[in-house]
Amino acid sequence: MIKVKGIKKSFGTIEVLKGIDLEIHKGEVVSIMGSSGAGKTTLLQIIGTLLQPDEGTVEIDGVDVSKLSRNKSADFRGSKIGFVFQFHNLLPEFTAVENVMIPAMIASKSRDKSRARAIELLTMLGMDHRLESKPTELSGGEAQRVAIARALINSPSVILADEPSGNLDNKNRDELHALFMKLRDDFGHTIVFVTHDNHLANLSDRVITLNA
Repeated sequence: MIKVKGIKKSFGTIEVLKGIDLEIHKGEVVSIMGSSGAGKTTLLQIIGTLLQPDEGTVEIDGVDVSKLSRNKSADFRGSKIGFVFQFHNLLPEFTAVENVMIPAMIASKSRDKSRARAIELLTMLGMDHRLESKPTELSGGEAQRVAIARALINSPSVILADEPSGNLDNKNRDELHALFMKLRDDFGHTIVFVTHDNHLANLSDRVITLNA
């Protein structure tokens, strides 16, 4: 599903990634770990087409995303990749269901279909009682479930998650981790985590460690 070859990335004079080769198979759950400054988030952003490498290539589902134009890269990202971040990145002025709908609306899907799919996903994630709640009214665990529903709205092949449980208590962390594994088991998503959480890493099929 994901092939990374010869990825290098520097910021100024600091070389963060020094030639990364990596393959991740369809339906695999992989955790990327390492010390601060090792380039974990940078690598995830490059895989997700949010950041361009200085050298190297990234293929996702047979497509060399390194060669896509900015517009085509955005279209590919919107249809093939779902993102989950540590701080949720929910828009405060919108309700839970509206936040989930946004990527579908950007992808030119009708409002009615987008809302129906958002409600379906939030219900599947146990959030049907929070459809009209604003982000400030949600707990950390609830907000992260909304963020996961948003990541799933366009039925992506790949889910990329950057410290998804970093701000959660142990109970919500464990529930979130179990949810990710259920998504893989039920729907075959390929999931890549950046994490410092050994519990999440131990649930993964494989752990990749980056050294600074």
